[in-house]
Amino acid sequence: MSVALKVAVVGAGIVGVSTAEWLRRDGHAVTILDRIDPGTPDQASYGNAGLLARTAVVPVSVPGLLKHVPSMLLDPDGPLFLRWSYLPRLIPWLVPFLRNGRESRVREIAAALDTILGDSVDQHRALAAGTAAERYIETGEYAYLYRNRAGFEKDAWGFSIRREHGAEWEEWDRAALLERDPHLGESIGFAAALKDHGWIRDPGAYLLALLDAFRTGGGTFRKGEVTDISPGDQGGTVTVSGETLPFDRIVIASGVWSRRMAERLGHTVSLEAERGYHLVLEQPSVKPPIPYMLADAKFAVTPMDAGIRCAGLVEFGGVDAPPTPGRTKFFERRIRHLYPALEWSGTQTWMGRRPSTPDSLPLIGESTRARHVWFAFGAQHVGLTSGPKTGRLIADMIGGRTPNIDMTPFATGRFDKG
Repeated sequence: MSVALKVAVVGAGIVGVSTAEWLRRDGHAVTILDRIDPGTPDQASYGNAGLLARTAVVPVSVPGLLKHVPSMLLDPDGPLFLRWSYLPRLIPWLVPFLRNGRESRVREIAAALDTILGDSVDQHRALAAGTAAERYIETGEYAYLYRNRAGFEKDAWGFSIRREHGAEWEEWDRAALLERDPHLGESIGFAAALKDHGWIRDPGAYLLALLDAFRTGGGTFRKGEVTDISPGDQGGTVTVSGETLPFDRIVIASGVWSRRMAERLGHTVSLEAERGYHLVLEQPSVKPPIPYMLADAKFAVTPMDAGIRCAGLVEFGGVDAPPTPGRTKFFERRIRHLYPALEWSGTQTWMGRRPSTPDSLPLIGESTRARHVWFAFGAQHVGLTSGPKTGRLIADMIGGRTPNIDMTPFATGRFDKG
């Protein structure tokens, strides 16, 4: 075991809690700091699709995306939205994001993502082992649904990228689909069912169970707003709710809010709030047996304890803007294509902020401008999937162990100027 350190982890989402727990298991004295109670709706970790999408290596920006953006933005029933007043602030992020859609660059990004996603189901099992969080992990296929095989063949390039990184899937025709789920609507005629995936039945409860295990094992959670991080030669200090506390190491894992902290340390961080929504259909008359991706609508449908969770959409409007009224109606309209006769008793709606970089890769590692400060943020759509692996990598590096993957793509200073 490495020398025991006093470590602060700023952020109590899945990345922060995972990091803190791996550090605690290494023998360090760890304190999680966050102004938000873990497992509550104010966190992005609460409202995700619940997927452990180990083959989600294809980024959003791919060849040909640019020509489709105008029609997607103008389509009121599409999956992409923009607050037009925010466009001038978005452009410095958007231009490199689109440039990263070149085929050669997408392949590089996919290869990097695979190193933190490929074993994600095993990573979650290892983190949750022996805790109450175990019971929330389910495993099985994750099926992309299409109207017909022709729709799937339009996505062939993306699936070829997944195959290059070990993805395997079964192809189900209409008859095979109905054997597994007889309630499917007539517009669903083909599926590519990815093997060996997982999902979380209640992401908020799962995170809270992990936090409870962390605290039972001797870790500390302190609720309060972090207003300053000051690095030093031997460690640094964190100011939380007006009190300045000393630590040997500091980890910033606050999702999209990490940008402001990193910039105070002298970094340039290209990080946008890619706003996503979810709709939970309570007490549904039928549930999908496994998670689905409605390929044309580009949102996930996941069976959860609370009902059916429909999650997805991409809206650019900044960190601070409130949810846009009516966005989740999109889910209600499109779920009828999946289950025409579906009934439910009530709904829950949510909006969260995915921390997204223009190259779709998180920042993982020690700050290049503030010694003893570590970054673990920017995982865009795959924060839940990659959280335990990210936490393990940070714990390894703080403990002096060299990760067994190439960390160069996740360099913390790669957006810095000068």
